[in-house]
Amino acid sequence: MSTSPNPAVTGLPEPMSMGEVLRVPIMRRLWIAQLVSTFGDFLALFAVIGVLTFKLKDTAQQVTGLQIAYLLPIAVLGILAGVFVDRWPLKPTLVVSDLTRSALCLLLLLATKTFHFYAILACISILSSFFSPAQGVAIRSAVPMHGLRSANALMQQVLFGMRIVGPGLATILFTTFGPRICYMADAASFLASGCLIASLTLKRVTPEDKQSLETPLDTPAAAPSAKPGLSNILPDMRQGISFIVHHAAVLFVIVALAAGMFVLGCFGPLIAVYVRDSLHASTKIYGTASTMIGIGMFLGVNLLNTVGKKIKNSTLVYGGLGGIAIGLCFLAFLLHIWATVIGTLIIGIAVAGIVVPSNTLIQQETPAALMGRVGSTVMSLVFSAQIAGLILSGLLANRIGVRHVFAVCGLLLVVLIIAGKLFMEPKPVPATT
Repeated sequence: MSTSPNPAVTGLPEPMSMGEVLRVPIMRRLWIAQLVSTFGDFLALFAVIGVLTFKLKDTAQQVTGLQIAYLLPIAVLGILAGVFVDRWPLKPTLVVSDLTRSALCLLLLLATKTFHFYAILACISILSSFFSPAQGVAIRSAVPMHGLRSANALMQQVLFGMRIVGPGLATILFTTFGPRICYMADAASFLASGCLIASLTLKRVTPEDKQSLETPLDTPAAAPSAKPGLSNILPDMRQGISFIVHHAAVLFVIVALAAGMFVLGCFGPLIAVYVRDSLHASTKIYGTASTMIGIGMFLGVNLLNTVGKKIKNSTLVYGGLGGIAIGLCFLAFLLHIWATVIGTLIIGIAVAGIVVPSNTLIQQETPAALMGRVGSTVMSLVFSAQIAGLILSGLLANRIGVRHVFAVCGLLLVVLIIAGKLFMEPKPVPATT
């Protein structure tokens, strides 16, 4: 499998720390924009779930349907969106997406029925399917190759950190001021993010801009750019998919990402049932287990830039898959509260060990002209895996039980590790003199 650059062999600079990456002006503003909009998103989603649950008295299936309504457009449109991201100017794509999502958040103020919330969140999701791959292109353009892991760690740190502090802050705002303040805060966060990005000078990377040290290791220096015209949409999509299928390292980390998100999709709805039926414990233990996932993710991101700073991306992904499998074994075979706390912490750390190195390797190996298409395809597959996990978790649990679902997921991850080692690692190329 392709690996991250080895400074001793290639002469590349030492990996940048997160502090060094934040001193890159464009990256710093992108990170602040991510921080602001993510907090707003968390508030709005928390408020919507609260309204559906306590005001509209919706069923658990209807509440789960809300998550699917948000995830499904990205899963369906992701591959197509990347074609347009590779065609459109970068900054307008990001800014228009943010400003439009800000306006859509204000529509939540008028929502009174369940399907209103479904429709609004689905529309927000459609805009996100363009924003996320464009943001990936912006990061790739702004940060040197040896700083990409820290850049991805910073962006994921925002998401994981919000899982820790978000519930408490959202609860205070929701119970004190009601859902409307949460909707307005989300609209304001998208507006602020759009204004921050509008102040940047964003430029796509061209093959001439980042040659030699900045060129992906195992790919040509250039790749065909997306061609204008509707007739070229399908050929452009095929270019992105073909690159993924024929690049063993990228294919493996995408499969690993999808597997990790599938497990989390299964884990999320079932952990409450597991605590109730297998541990016979209270909702307090459920809350603790959920929080430990977030703490583990946050710790994992920071460990990557300390302990794992010089470890290959592929090795970290293998470790992440194995870590999730170990955490699931704690849950499946050790029916104790302490084992649940440790197992969920391990799972959280391991998820960070998949997400950050996978995104980094994809950015390093993908030609600049294909970044939008590859990034959107990754997003589509990841969200599809989450939806599959949400849907299948209940069906599987009813048939074989929650503990057996955890055990099966762990076994599948072990099989994936073996398959990656056997079939997805190209033979090393002999050194030339």
